[in-house]
Amino acid sequence: MARPDRTRGDEGRFAYEGLDRVIHEKARLSVLTSLVAHPKGLAFSELKSFCGLTDGNLSRHLHVLEEAGLVAISKGYERNRPQTFCRVTLVGRQRYLDYLAVLERVVRDAAAAARATPGLAGRHGLKPA
Repeated sequence: MARPDRTRGDEGRFAYEGLDRVIHEKARLSVLTSLVAHPKGLAFSELKSFCGLTDGNLSRHLHVLEEAGLVAISKGYERNRPQTFCRVTLVGRQRYLDYLAVLERVVRDAAAAARATPGLAGRHGLKPA
């Protein structure tokens, strides 16, 4: 098999260092997407519903995101019932947007590879960008 041509500057071209490991996990990506879409924040129960997570899973992922400074969690009462409220922080919003920019590059690169390899797009469901 022939080796692909490599030009200078290609080293690490597909490393995608900006794919933030804290965000890249499916459940945390779901949580952040929900919170970015609702900048005023969401009650824990609403967030749980949007993300399709159990109480325990959501709690664990929120803890990781809070430790990383991506979300803020506040506890209070609504109608004499305890309520946990979650919102994305400014740092969290920026890291999420930076992550999306890298993810968009991954999609563009995959689409370009599909265009360059006849039949690849149809076999793998990739559509040219």
